[in-house]
Amino acid sequence: MNMASESPIVQVPEPDSNNEQDDLIYQQQPADDDGFDNPEDAIPQILKLDLRGSRIDLDRDTLVNLPESLLIAMFPNGLVLGRQEDEENQSRDSVGGLEDQVTFVDFDPACLDYVLKIYHYAADSPNRPATTAATPEVPPSSVYYPLLSKQPIIVLREELEYYCIPPNTLAPATMASLKVACGHALKRQDQVFDALQKNISRENNAAEQHLIDMLCDAGFRRDDHWGYRQLEPTRTCVVSMSLVLLQTTGPNNHMATAQKLLLFWRKPARKCWWDGNTVELEGQSVRLWARRTWTLELALV
Repeated sequence: MNMASESPIVQVPEPDSNNEQDDLIYQQQPADDDGFDNPEDAIPQILKLDLRGSRIDLDRDTLVNLPESLLIAMFPNGLVLGRQEDEENQSRDSVGGLEDQVTFVDFDPACLDYVLKIYHYAADSPNRPATTAATPEVPPSSVYYPLLSKQPIIVLREELEYYCIPPNTLAPATMASLKVACGHALKRQDQVFDALQKNISRENNAAEQHLIDMLCDAGFRRDDHWGYRQLEPTRTCVVSMSLVLLQTTGPNNHMATAQKLLLFWRKPARKCWWDGNTVELEGQSVRLWARRTWTLELALV
């Protein structure tokens, strides 16, 4: 099946065996430095992060292995080591080397904790692939070798930005309260494919239906709920994530689907759509518009 013409997720070229990791994490290094493996690398082995008041020590190897869509959300301007929360803290926290500095990150620690738990589960999974010779089901190309030697994880992330339009002009405090109420109402709608399925029913989009079928064949269930779903504290935005171990073996032979999803390894793809409806909140009918952005990628552990 021709994925490039049918999938609603923006497609990417066939992976190259010499593919290098994109520079999502900016680092201080000499011009001739070749990346994270250099012992003189400016990124310390253990990074001390402050995620909205929660301290976490994260080793460098785990950091660079995180899904790229997550790294972009955590470090939209690149990783700035020792960045301070304010000028008052700067002189205090800058004392010592990079190993001692704390980097402040405006990101929900519960989301990172969810991702790390799935990573640890995948690493310890009894079904984790063993390093074996190529099987007849796998193309002889070395491009697909990661499916045999590592555990692939499907990473699906949604950013839901919403806009509420009340029937009448409201005072700023009342409007702020209404926005929060709309956010909590959307947060409760936590089935992964519910919104996309409604869009399919409305527009009869066969490509979107194919996307759902492909993800369900790879490991999702049609009635799955988001593994993580929270309202952002300073934005009218609900962020959700689900990580599912990719099925590559079994009675239905999922290898063909796994090969398609391997195209999204280190190459996140996005899909965006709008939906709107009228909801009853705080005693009034509110027109609620939602802009949903899905990011799909594959991670290997």
